[in-house]
Amino acid sequence: MRFHIGGAVAMAAAVLGAASTAGADDRLKPALEAIQADGLLGHIRALASDEFEGRGPGTPGEEKTAAYLVDRLKAMGLKPGNPDGSYEQPVPLVGFRATEVKGAFHAPNGDVALEFPGNFVAVSRRLAPEIGVENSDVVFVGYGVVAPEYGWDDFKGVDVRGKTLVMLVNDPAIPDPKDPNALDPAMFKGKAMTYYGRWTYKYEIAAEKGAAAAILIHEEGPAGYPFSVVQGSWSRENFGIDEPSPEGAPPRPAVEGWIDVETAGKLMAACGKDLATLKKAALDRAFQPVPLDARAGFSIKTELRKVQSRNIVARAEGADPALKDEHVVYTAHWDHLGRDAAAQGDGIYNGAIDNASGVATVLEIAEGFTKLSPPPKRSTLFLFVTAEEKGLLGSKYYAEHPLYPLDRTLANINIDGINAWGPTTDIISIGMGQSNLDDLLIELAGARGRTVKPDAEPEKGAYYRSDHFEFAKKGVPALDPEGGREYIGKAPEYGKQKQDEYTKDDYHKPSDEVKPDWDLSGAVEDARLMLEVGVRVADGDRWPEWKPDSEFRARREAMLKAAGR
Repeated sequence: MRFHIGGAVAMAAAVLGAASTAGADDRLKPALEAIQADGLLGHIRALASDEFEGRGPGTPGEEKTAAYLVDRLKAMGLKPGNPDGSYEQPVPLVGFRATEVKGAFHAPNGDVALEFPGNFVAVSRRLAPEIGVENSDVVFVGYGVVAPEYGWDDFKGVDVRGKTLVMLVNDPAIPDPKDPNALDPAMFKGKAMTYYGRWTYKYEIAAEKGAAAAILIHEEGPAGYPFSVVQGSWSRENFGIDEPSPEGAPPRPAVEGWIDVETAGKLMAACGKDLATLKKAALDRAFQPVPLDARAGFSIKTELRKVQSRNIVARAEGADPALKDEHVVYTAHWDHLGRDAAAQGDGIYNGAIDNASGVATVLEIAEGFTKLSPPPKRSTLFLFVTAEEKGLLGSKYYAEHPLYPLDRTLANINIDGINAWGPTTDIISIGMGQSNLDDLLIELAGARGRTVKPDAEPEKGAYYRSDHFEFAKKGVPALDPEGGREYIGKAPEYGKQKQDEYTKDDYHKPSDEVKPDWDLSGAVEDARLMLEVGVRVADGDRWPEWKPDSEFRARREAMLKAAGR
């Protein structure tokens, strides 16, 4: 899909400040030239070397990574980002692994057995050694969505406290009334997944409603991955933040889990219901929760351990005394999967692309900011977060314990992986259309003769799977760029080929290392573009805003209203 640059330029200029002048270009030149391929490669080689042992949180690799980042940030002359005078924000983590999981549904037409991890996986994020749910009423709540902006409420005021909720994954797929072969673009963004479709949201709404347990029905198409992915990730050690829930926050459901679709069908049949009929009913705005004539019981034993980790943060102070307490935040996660001591052969998950490359990019952008004279009006944070691979925990901790108020945080720009194969005519914005940061990106990319494209597979919900999401959940407009696919001088299929090769051969594998065929010239152009975006926001006359149909708009408005802004 192509975008009409002229209209986007006008909108971005009106919202985020006037277009760059010649003087501004002169000011930017030293900053842009500070971003170089050899600088990127040097950081990636160091962070992705075997010496850093895969950068696992709570390992010697974390200590080496933190020391490397702090050393480089100090050498740039950047100030500590923590107001306490340090470059670190401690992040207390707890590891939890279910060692024994039992569950069953008891229904009039027979019991439905749950076998972990065969047809059922579950954990308890209440982080207790043992927890159970007994004789809990079971209710089918469709997609479990409460979305005021779409006039949608799957609960309809029904009291589900203490009950076991069974939910469908993803968003309701509402047919387009004008085209029966397509989805309604005005409802849940059509094909694109919204926040309401993410499995994390389902458990959050279950907690808000006071449910004892929340069980998702897995289907490969709507989920975007086979049940084996859920089995693998949910049956090993996972991590959470080691602290009490915020005051007034509802407790997590005692049990959070998944069943495969075959087991869901058996449950409905045992209750005298038909799964296909219930799924069809759940696509109607008038859907009402369906009490199933069943009782659920679960018990989980959990092995726990504490891990002390940290985010690394530096700050470039703004030049305007009246605005320097407002911030733009760049993020990249420093962690990867660590080292598998039991592996035969190479057991180090070096994480060169994921995400030594993102860290290197933010370091280079930070270096560029030190060359700006004068600095932008507002301050800029360079935040390197921990435990992204464990569930976005470092960014979640920052969002819940911000070092600088989120109601004075204009935007987050997140870098998670880069283009390592040469220059492109395009750049991708994951979640494109969420905020007018995209309009600014279109303007600045257009000035360089480049286009901005959306994610080709929005139904997989990539916008909700990296660190910017934790800022978005709190209401802060967030931009998540990704390398383009239209490579200069290459065949049209080259970009997809390289991305598919990386996903198949290297993603989350020990082979994610620096490769001899890398060409970081495209990554340099992308990094320079992201620097320009940050500078424009930091100097802008008005703040970035969510688009009217974004599920995060109401959160921002409530935040700013509470702050009297």
